[in-house]
Amino acid sequence: MGDFLDLFLNFEIMAKSWPLLAKGLGITAKLCAAVIGLGLAGGLMLALGALSPRRWLKWPAIAFIDLFRAIPPLVLLVFVFSGLPFAGLDLTPFLAVVIAFFLNNSAYYAEVFRAGIQSVPKGQAEAARATGLSQPQAMLHVILPQAVRNVLPDLLSNTVEVVKLTSLASVVSLAELLYSANMARSVTYNSSPLVLAALIYLAILWPLVRLISRYQRGLAAH
Repeated sequence: MGDFLDLFLNFEIMAKSWPLLAKGLGITAKLCAAVIGLGLAGGLMLALGALSPRRWLKWPAIAFIDLFRAIPPLVLLVFVFSGLPFAGLDLTPFLAVVIAFFLNNSAYYAEVFRAGIQSVPKGQAEAARATGLSQPQAMLHVILPQAVRNVLPDLLSNTVEVVKLTSLASVVSLAELLYSANMARSVTYNSSPLVLAALIYLAILWPLVRLISRYQRGLAAH
């Protein structure tokens, strides 16, 4: 038992590893902010495109959504980071991760937004237009607020998945939280830094998971 605790719960090694993991956590936070922000914006644009009556806008949006939902994010990341340099696009690890995860996550966010918009009764849009609002104004002020409320648990769940997905960035040697923990493990020959990284992820994600569950129970009660 003592050997197990020394290998996985060595608090002295955790304390020594903390500065390195803190830097990794900072990079993870920046990565999450970029990927989630761009993913939400891109997903909304794609959802509106997929619902557009204009075929030249609708079908490319649907094709984009289907394509990047089908490609595994790890494959996409390796392709962007290792494949694009052959085309003359030499990207930094951070930029490669942002681009790859933006392509992947915007497709998933698009499906959530599309479901939310379609869940709003058509009468809402007709009523908004009857009051003198233009179609974009009706979408912005009437449809989207209701759509987001209807699919908020799905948006939050997808965001949790995005945070977990950022751990794949270690594959391209981006010094985010998992990569930093693995570096500390290789230096100390001890798994405690990896356990510390797992605890940090747990501290970040567990409140979000509980929030989603509470919100879903609230919706079910109504």
